[in-house]
Amino acid sequence: MKREDCIGCQFCTDVAPDVFRMNGESAECFGDVTESNIDAATEAAEGCPVGAIEIE
Repeated sequence: MKREDCIGCQFCTDVAPDVFRMNGESAECFGDVTESNIDAATEAAEGCPVGAIEIE
């Protein structure tokens, strides 16, 4: 997660609340990407309007 690029749209927190949360004006990754949430985390990364999320 590149927080400096985040615009705070909350897309990732809506799609993958087990992985992302808001911290002030931007989102942060607070949970591990696991087998149970990889699809949601990937959707969040692909849908991020500024490309601030990378799933490794």
